[in-house]
Order: sequence, then C-alpha cells, then structure tokens
Amino acid sequence: MPNPTAAMLVIGDEILSGRTRDANMHHLAGRLTEMGIDLKEVRVVSDDRDAIVAAVRALSATFSNVFTSGGIGPTHDDITADCVAEAMGASIDVRDDARAVLEGHYARQGTEMNAARLRMARIPDGATLIDNPISAAPGFSLGNVHVMAGVPSIFQAMLESLLPGLTGGRPLLSETLRVERPEGEIAGPLGVLAERHGAVSFGSYPFIQDGRFGANIVARSADAQALGAAMEALKATFGEEDG
Repeated sequence: MPNPTAAMLVIGDEILSGRTRDANMHHLAGRLTEMGIDLKEVRVVSDDRDAIVAAVRALSATFSNVFTSGGIGPTHDDITADCVAEAMGASIDVRDDARAVLEGHYARQGTEMNAARLRMARIPDGATLIDNPISAAPGFSLGNVHVMAGVPSIFQAMLESLLPGLTGGRPLLSETLRVERPEGEIAGPLGVLAERHGAVSFGSYPFIQDGRFGANIVARSADAQALGAAMEALKATFGEEDG
C-alpha cells in the first residue's frame, strides 16, 4: 500500500517579502520522512483570504494531510483560522476549551486576557485542538488540515503533539554516492540505472570543489532490499565510494 501523502501551506507576507526565512518546511519534511508520510508539495501564499481559502481547498482535496504554518496569532492579519474554516465549510467562533487554555496560561503569567489574545481562541466547529506547550495558544486539526503557528520553535512543538495521532507508512530510506565526474558524463548511465531499478528514485546534486566538477547521487526507497541493490549497481557503474 502506498504511503500517505502530505502538502504544506506556508502563509505570510513576511515570507514572500524576504523579511523572514522559512525553517518549518525543512523540519516538517524530515519528520514526515521518518514517519513514512510523503511530502509532495509546498506552497507559499500571502496574507490574502481568497488565496488561502483556494489553496486549502485544493491541497485538502489532493493529499492525505495538509500542514499549515503561520497566521494564527492575535493581530488583524492573522486570518488562517477563518480561512481554513471557510475552506472546509465550518463555522468559527471563540471556543470554550481554547479559551480555558489561554485563560489558564495568562492567569499563571499575571497577564491580561484582552480582546487580541482572545482571538487566538477562535476555533472552527468540529476541529480538534493541537497542544502548544510553549505559548499555550492552540493550533487545530479540521478534517485533514492541521493548522499550526509560524514561529519555528512553536511549530515544532505543535508538530510533536500532532504526529503521534497520524497514520504513517514505510519510512523513506536514502543513501548517497559521491561521484567526482561532471553530470554530463554520468547522466546517461544514471538514466539506465533509474529504468532498471523502478522501486528506487535517484537524484543527482552537482557540486564544484577545488575546481573539479562532481555530483552526489542520492538513492531513495522505502524498500531496503531494493535500495541496497541499487547502491551496488551505482558503485559498479561509477566505481566510487560512499560519500
């Protein structure tokens, strides 16, 4: 049976403007690979309601899971929760369970629970809360869409709360062979190997070191035996050592 699939939706003008470098995609990709969930697509959209709604609908209909990052804070441009609710056909309002989490957090801090902070308790009907052990404001899962914060430390903590409840598959294994030849020389033989080893995907990643051209060939498969056979074929073809 094929592995579950996933997409990521990164939301925020600050990403598209270059003011903020996204780190969440790299972390999510690694964790999903470990679980055997295949990340197939990543989109970045601005803080635009129509764009977010359209992206959530398209990705939710295509992939087993959708993970969003950003736009669930207390400010006026934090519109992700409302957009996901609209995309999934759910109503949204302040929910008692989310309010209780926030009230308890701010009471312990001696901080006022004002109107802006209360916005973070707006959760779509039918959603399940995602625990946030760092700043308390919860994310949520609605259908196959999992909504999390954009701050990397909070995103990672929320993800760890979420992942145990998701269905995974066979983890993707990978091995790398360093070949000190230009890609133009290895492309033909590598294409032949790719055809012969259909259960393995091959990627070629070129480099230049000390003026010499080379490539790291990465072989990936969920089948350890198939991967081992492919690596032996790579070594026999290119006569190089593992990188």
